[in-house]
Amino acid sequence: QVQLVESGGGLVQAGGSLRLSCAASGRTFIGYVMGWFRQAPGKEREFVAASTWSGGTTVYADSVKGRFTISRDNAKNTVYFQMNSLKPEDTAVYYCAAGIGGGSWTTPPDYDYWGQGTQVTVSS
Repeated sequence: QVQLVESGGGLVQAGGSLRLSCAASGRTFIGYVMGWFRQAPGKEREFVAASTWSGGTTVYADSVKGRFTISRDNAKNTVYFQMNSLKPEDTAVYYCAAGIGGGSWTTPPDYDYWGQGTQVTVSS
């Protein structure tokens, strides 16, 4: 059974940092694309960033480019999402997702597995 479990969310002041973790289990993710999405209240789920499991290719939404970084620990089967210079508009539930790499990587249907989400709240 495939599981993606996010952790690391919380409340932080504007300008602060958080590191999210996504622990993956249940299958090998070699060749998969790992994505991060977020969803604010009343809004659609939006793409934030994605990376191949190997880390060879990474893409970011323009809104987070230069502030957020994906990394991974293959030995721990865990993907990390370092978020710096956080802004109130970054407030959302953040989801980790895994897909076989088809499509643009930037839409929810591109992914087969999802975590339960972790809340990130940035106060002004």
